[in-house]
Amino acid sequence: MKGFNNTFVLRVAVAIILLMHSIPGIFNNGINDFGNLYLNQAGFSPLGVPIAWAIKISHIVCAACFLINRYIKPAALVTILVLIMGIIMVHFKEGWFVVGGGRNGVEFNFLLICVLITFLFPNNR
Repeated sequence: MKGFNNTFVLRVAVAIILLMHSIPGIFNNGINDFGNLYLNQAGFSPLGVPIAWAIKISHIVCAACFLINRYIKPAALVTILVLIMGIIMVHFKEGWFVVGGGRNGVEFNFLLICVLITFLFPNNR
C-alpha cells in the first residue's frame, strides 16, 4: 500500500489537527476575526484578512497533501513556517505550556514542528 509507510499515522494526525484548526473558522467567522482583530491590529492592515485566509487555506491544502502522501516536503515546509510565525507572534509571549503551567504557549507548535521535520528527513533505509 503506497500511502501507508512509517509516517502514515503521523501524517493522518497532523492532517486532522490542521483541518480542525481551519475548517471551523470558515463557518464561524473565526478566520475573518483573526484577520481583522489580530493581524490587522498587529500591523498587517489592510492585508490581515487575506493573510488569515491564506494561512487557513494552506492548512487545508497541506492536510490534503499529508493524507494523499504527495508533496509532503513542500507541505511540511509551509506548515513549519506558519507554526514558527505563530510562535513568534502569538505563543512565545505566553511561555512554554499550552495548559497546566500556562496558557497558549509554544509546546504544541514545537511538537508539530518536530513531527514535520521527520516528514522532511524520513529514515528511508
